[in-house]
Amino acid sequence: MPQLIVITNDIAREISFTEGSSLRELLYEAGLRVRSGCLGNGACGLCLVRIEAGDAGEPTTNERLSLSPEQIGANIRLACQLMPKGDLSIRIIAASKTNWRDLTPGDLPCAPPPLKRPAGAKSIETAYGLAVDLGTTHISLSLWDLKQGRRLSGRIGLNPQSCCGSDVVTRLIAACESPDNARKIAGMPLDAVCEGLLDMCSREGFGLKDVVKVFIVGNTAMLALLTESDPRTLLQPGSWTLPVALRPDCPKGWAGVVGLHPEAAVEVVSPVAGFVGSDLLAGVVATRLTDQPGSLLIDFGTNSEMALWDGNTLWVTSAAGGPAFESCGMKSGMPAEPGAIYRVDRHEGSGELSFQVIGGGEPKGFCGSGLVDLVALLRSTGELKPTGKFASPYPEDGFVVKPEGPAIRLTKGDVDMFQRAKAAIGVGIKTLMGMARIGSADLRRVFVCGVFGTRLNTLNARLVGLLPDIPDERIELCGNTALAGCEHLLLSAEVKEELELLRERASIINLSSISDFEELFLENLYLQPLRVDET
Repeated sequence: MPQLIVITNDIAREISFTEGSSLRELLYEAGLRVRSGCLGNGACGLCLVRIEAGDAGEPTTNERLSLSPEQIGANIRLACQLMPKGDLSIRIIAASKTNWRDLTPGDLPCAPPPLKRPAGAKSIETAYGLAVDLGTTHISLSLWDLKQGRRLSGRIGLNPQSCCGSDVVTRLIAACESPDNARKIAGMPLDAVCEGLLDMCSREGFGLKDVVKVFIVGNTAMLALLTESDPRTLLQPGSWTLPVALRPDCPKGWAGVVGLHPEAAVEVVSPVAGFVGSDLLAGVVATRLTDQPGSLLIDFGTNSEMALWDGNTLWVTSAAGGPAFESCGMKSGMPAEPGAIYRVDRHEGSGELSFQVIGGGEPKGFCGSGLVDLVALLRSTGELKPTGKFASPYPEDGFVVKPEGPAIRLTKGDVDMFQRAKAAIGVGIKTLMGMARIGSADLRRVFVCGVFGTRLNTLNARLVGLLPDIPDERIELCGNTALAGCEHLLLSAEVKEELELLRERASIINLSSISDFEELFLENLYLQPLRVDET
């Protein structure tokens, strides 16, 4: 039987395998993950490995499209395209991060939710509650003492479903292929939540059996996949304004498997309709959006959701942001984790770029907010045209952000991805404001939510048309409001009633049915301020 030697972090592991599977599949079967944003067809170009020894065969057509000649010359290949047929030694270049990091103060709104009526069994001396925000890219957890109304710990990690696709549609299609696929995809985030919860309890001395209540919010696709509900409904445009029925019996058995309290209740908060999930409702609660008419909430993510309150109706919609806001699928993009550039400036005298890097140290790539800064900076100097094309003399492979060491580049493809994402957001904003008959003068507050918005430079975001062109003091960076709202559910029984009232006041807009969608989308592709009064 042929042998596969896998080197990662300078540790070698030997695996016996049977021919017929791709290297990516062999690695997953062995519990080794590589970065991936597609279904294994080579489209994302993320699962990079280097051939150290052995015959890997000739690169496939997809590899030649995704990899540069220099990469191919350096024996770099895509794990999903490589079919080992004999002994092979490889080094994983882009290992997937499976570890959890602590939530920082910037990840959540500063003020904790008020303790109104403690949830959980009053007869239990110690009662913990777990809030879960199930996002397409990240999963965020928050552990609370329900008796004292005190946050004990928090974690954020990557959603392992990314190996089935970086976007929600790809994952839904994968779940449709077979019941076995759907079951595996449903189990991935539950296993990850268990891992994160165990990490908190074991490292910080909390009792797993003291967890008596779990609330889970998320976007519609993630909740449908989690509960093994029929994914085909979400793939039909005609159902995008209709409520989504989740299977109520899932994941009730999960508490017993994980080892929570025998009476622990696990509740998946139902989405609004279509691709507007319960994470948006949770964000509306956390920001107190309905306290003032003319308040807009934008929850940036792979599936971006928006809500606008006009005093009577909560207008809601969603837009396909794609992986741009998480910088996935970009040559030098990476999640907002240590090593990511999140802020870029240029010195007026020397013209040199300066970076602020999460966690300090040498930059490894740029995350979403760093991408916004790069695009805005190049646009302000004329190095990027309003159409998103590079002005000469930049070469086809784009702008060199950091030449020394492993080069960090901003390519035309990266800019295209960002333009499509921001255009979708722009259409959503303009449509909601048009429906509510609210102009820029009436737009009193804009809440920027999600991991992407935590470190966003709002001036640059307005310059390139990602946010409405309104005074900066009306814009507030809020962090993960979905998780914060989920915390409210843990600590106050009244919040659940409030969520139901919000559902009744919500009017969902399906952007794909807007008659002038294509015209609005094309207008918002340009790298210029978003004029919300031009609807």
